[in-house]
Amino acid sequence: MSEVARFLPWQTTIATQWLDQGDRYAHAWLVHGLSGIGKRHFVLAAAAALLCEAPEGRMACGTCQACRWVAAGNHPDFRRVRPEAVAAEEGEVQEETGSAAKKTLSREIRVEQIRALSGWFGTATHRGGWRVAVIYPAEALNVFTANALLKVLEEPPPRTIFLLTADAPDRLLPTIVSRCRRLALPIPGIEESIEWLVGQGVKQPEAWLSAAGGAPLRAAFMASDGESPCPGWLQRYLRALSGQGGPSEDALLQTADSLEGTDPAVWIDTLQRTFTDLSLVAVGLPPRYFPRQADLISGVAMQSSPVTLTEALKWLAGQRAVANHPLSAKLFVHSVLQYCARACRPVQRASGA
Repeated sequence: MSEVARFLPWQTTIATQWLDQGDRYAHAWLVHGLSGIGKRHFVLAAAAALLCEAPEGRMACGTCQACRWVAAGNHPDFRRVRPEAVAAEEGEVQEETGSAAKKTLSREIRVEQIRALSGWFGTATHRGGWRVAVIYPAEALNVFTANALLKVLEEPPPRTIFLLTADAPDRLLPTIVSRCRRLALPIPGIEESIEWLVGQGVKQPEAWLSAAGGAPLRAAFMASDGESPCPGWLQRYLRALSGQGGPSEDALLQTADSLEGTDPAVWIDTLQRTFTDLSLVAVGLPPRYFPRQADLISGVAMQSSPVTLTEALKWLAGQRAVANHPLSAKLFVHSVLQYCARACRPVQRASGA
């Protein structure tokens, strides 16, 4: 049987302060912060604590009937609303019937999922306690879904708490944000994060934590799925960028070949982090994501224009938005690598008079 969700070590203090509000909870909370610090863990643990019938220091006991229901996913006063693709990633098995079995799982929260809550709101809460709906990530709400949720938040059902998560609240519908109390989760300390990563069996925890921008859950995920905090293809690409005249066409094609089967969102994210480091070093600051590659990054940054590097970083953000819809995956990879190489060409310095 699954265990009830628990707060992560760096969340216990802020969780205790939040849970100490007792009956003064707002009806909707937007929990936000850097991607990969555990916002989903927080709202699921918070839901368990609110529904627990024998809390220990405000936290879920993990053994009462309510906690067992929450852990099993069948508590009558608990609903979890997230995209089908996220549910599948979390291990929820989708029923496969006919042609529906072959459909692509949605990465958006559908309006039907919000409307389906209306019947739930019409019932009395179990033993007069709270009713909790967690919705994540809030960025997956499209315009229609957000408007459906807004109608509920404007006239919230009694004894009901909505817990939403978001990496960046400014990407949400302003009217949704205005109906929620905001709870910002801070980035955990480096030592605490490293200690947790070591407990998860992560090798090179410092390097992985840097590569993840200080987000420990993201670092653990990256470590489970990668060979090195700085992948081999990126090291070869940086060496080619720092060489005389930049990378050859053969080098670009070889790198494109090595990335052809990789999720575009993954390698573009890696390039975004790389160009952030290049931009930082170009203005005299240390690299944030790949400190162990400081010499290579410095060699590229010092020959490049800070303005061009910043423009390339913005351009990569645009490519991330269309990464899953290229006509030719290999051509898309090659064109992105080529653009980045041009952005790192040595600046022609004017000779003295």
